[in-house]
Amino acid sequence: MSMEKIKALSEKVRDNVSKIIIGKEGIIDIIMTSIIAGGHVLLEDVPGTGKTMMAKSFAKSIGGDFKRIQFTPDLLPSDLTGINYYNQKLGEFVVRRGPIFTNILLADEINRATPRTQSALLECMEEKQISIDGTTYELNKPFIVIATENPVETQGTFMLPEAQLDRFFVKLSMGYPSVSEGKEIFKRFILDNPIEKIFEVCTKDEIIEASKEFKKVHVSDEIMEYMLKIVEATHSREELVLGVSPRGSLALLKACQSYAAINGRDYVTPEDVKYMSPFVLSHRIIVKDSMRVKRLSSEDIMKNIIESVNVPVENWNKNN
Repeated sequence: MSMEKIKALSEKVRDNVSKIIIGKEGIIDIIMTSIIAGGHVLLEDVPGTGKTMMAKSFAKSIGGDFKRIQFTPDLLPSDLTGINYYNQKLGEFVVRRGPIFTNILLADEINRATPRTQSALLECMEEKQISIDGTTYELNKPFIVIATENPVETQGTFMLPEAQLDRFFVKLSMGYPSVSEGKEIFKRFILDNPIEKIFEVCTKDEIIEASKEFKKVHVSDEIMEYMLKIVEATHSREELVLGVSPRGSLALLKACQSYAAINGRDYVTPEDVKYMSPFVLSHRIIVKDSMRVKRLSSEDIMKNIIESVNVPVENWNKNN
């Protein structure tokens, strides 16, 4: 699959999802970037901004199985992974697989589950496998978690630990629609729910193929050094308790390659790095409490870091 075909594939998905989600083409592109790169997505925003609808729209647009889990405080790890139970008819123990055995998993309001249940996702998100009673099972390909959380409510919620956040490829915020976008939403939803009218526009085999091909996107040594300088800058900032891990730097590399691919290019530019860095890295740093008092968010600090690192000016296109 060429980069032009990956671009055409992502455009089909974007057009399909845009029938439901108005004015969020940039967010749709980043989610598509994550899916092709095999990464998981965390959608964090206030209630009613379309987080669950976005996840459902992607699930319907992309071929493969789809499961939705409503996370609640009484949800158990076995409710996600499945259990071994004794089948009296067969006279042996049989595995009953949980909803994790799917292609697209919608983890709705993930921060309402207890830390014990949240930790059940750690293995499957990183290693694409799950262990049930000492036996390891491979998950379906592709396997993508699209999780939503509400940052406003604290009653009955549990903050995601850093180890869990680091498993998410990107963290996104939907934001409020403008007046013109709100009017368009009225027109589309006034009669019925338009999500019933969107259908699959690509197969899971196409996603799997694109996930292999995007890795061929060329990244010059100068661009690699640029990425690593941004990551290294997070280790020495006095506003931060914790900087970006090697897993985060690898995620940035993949994100830039995938973003270049969905734009039909076979090479990464500095603009790709500058654009993707806040989405990939902001949730992987920990801001000091003293900075939070000053209302400095991780996104603000990450943008300052990106602006402070010199952009390479060498020719990074391998074809020239």
